[in-house]
Amino acid sequence: MFSLQGKITFVTGAASGIGAAIAETFAQAGAFVCVADRNPVGGLDTVSRIKAGGGQAEFLPVDVASEAQCAQAAESVLSRHGRVDVLVNNAGIGTVGTLLQTSGADLDRLYAVNVRGTFNVTKVLLPSMIERRQGVVINMASIAGVVGVRDRLAYTTTKSAVVGLTKALALDHAQNGIRVNCICPARVETPWIKERLKEYPDPQKAYEEMCATQALGRMGRPEEIAAAALYLASDEAAFVTGAEFIIDGGWSAGK
Repeated sequence: MFSLQGKITFVTGAASGIGAAIAETFAQAGAFVCVADRNPVGGLDTVSRIKAGGGQAEFLPVDVASEAQCAQAAESVLSRHGRVDVLVNNAGIGTVGTLLQTSGADLDRLYAVNVRGTFNVTKVLLPSMIERRQGVVINMASIAGVVGVRDRLAYTTTKSAVVGLTKALALDHAQNGIRVNCICPARVETPWIKERLKEYPDPQKAYEEMCATQALGRMGRPEEIAAAALYLASDEAAFVTGAEFIIDGGWSAGK
């Protein structure tokens, strides 16, 4: 396993799904994990699981769309730990719809979390990384940020922006000792997906159709995405920056 022994890590959207899997994987690799989320129940559950497994973690309540909350969380972490070695901008939301089915409010809501949230958290933690001339930023994009996805206009737009933000950050701060990459998963079987399936007339049929989108015939698992995040966070990925790390079960192979 790649080691994060002694690293201070900060994972947003870590109350469930991919974020929780990343937090637990990092802890297993020896990191101290700051579990950041606006959901205290889920966030504290993640912390409890980490501690039960012998790891170290703390919960930080933060809505990434709020500049003030992000600044407060950064101040809290830096005052106690002195640094953040690895930042994972995982918090994100989605919505279904074409352009004509998407309201301006829908787009603004996704932009506030997916794009501005990534910007907000990175903005308050990056200076301390630059000062130490080392740090890793991992942004959670999506295969929708690389190829077009039907009926996901707002989501595709915002995740494409995350990919662009990643590349710009990587180029701007490579000489500061900062590596910045993004992970682009296809559909992953998370609690969010399970909730969305309940909205379909035939959830089982919808589930099978979602699985069929990937060439491997199934959705990804949160721990599979977490494994990629662990690699990118580790010293073994020292030559990797500005990359789109695609984990899509073959979704994009035929595009």
